[in-house]
Amino acid sequence: MTHRDAGILYVVATPIGNLEDVSPRARRALAEADFIAAEDTRKTRKLLSHLGVRTPTMLSCFAGNEARRSGEIAERLARGERGALVTDAGTPAIADPGARVVRAALDAGARVIPVPGPSALTAALSASGFSADGFRFHGFLPASGRARAAAIRALAEAPETAVLFESPRRIGPLLLAMAGVAPGRDCAVFREVTKLHEEAVRGTLAEVADRVGSGAGRGEYVVVLGPEDAPPRVAGEAEIRRALSARLGEGATLAGAAREVARALGVPRAEAYRLGLILRKGRGGDDDG
Repeated sequence: MTHRDAGILYVVATPIGNLEDVSPRARRALAEADFIAAEDTRKTRKLLSHLGVRTPTMLSCFAGNEARRSGEIAERLARGERGALVTDAGTPAIADPGARVVRAALDAGARVIPVPGPSALTAALSASGFSADGFRFHGFLPASGRARAAAIRALAEAPETAVLFESPRRIGPLLLAMAGVAPGRDCAVFREVTKLHEEAVRGTLAEVADRVGSGAGRGEYVVVLGPEDAPPRVAGEAEIRRALSARLGEGATLAGAAREVARALGVPRAEAYRLGLILRKGRGGDDDG
């Protein structure tokens, strides 16, 4: 089967908040589609209404039914239809459903054409102030258990710029956990990107974890960790104490906590150990050397 025989699947990026971000090309692709495969058909209908676009055949295509729906979409494309793939917001297949549909379309011989546009990933990264010459995108981390703990530690210890998404319910514990590993690592946390209540918090992981705390607002969060080789900074005593307290709370020995915090914050190990002794005495602990 050739491209002339099969149809076209447009992978259309839609606004992540501000509806003014939709492109004329995206509007045209949606208007000319024979069908639209949408993560949430109700949200997509609202977008089409805003754009003044007629509603074509709508196919619900979300994480739970994507594998099954991909076959139906491939069959439509094989018959020469023109389709559009959208998710609730942003670019399909980027921490969202869509990869299986694209694979099925390619296997059916269809043309797959991206219609680029809004993405929380690139929006946050571009405004972070950190180098994007080389970075890793982690999407959403595992929700719980050992897999989540391991992912958090690996993320906080990796040297390159990193970007991840997180929910309001988990953002506080996530930042605290990462601050326990690398409290002096610079980061920027964005909420409600492009929306009315958009906000950004910048600083070290320890500082940002303290500012965000458990009072996270509504909306999805994007966390951008700066590269490990960012310009050195001088950590204050309060920050050193917070970092030590987090590591000791995880069960680390005083010597181990002092070693890790000294390395993470770039302070003398003796100073970290001295402050650790004060903390431990306040807790009534025994000397572990």
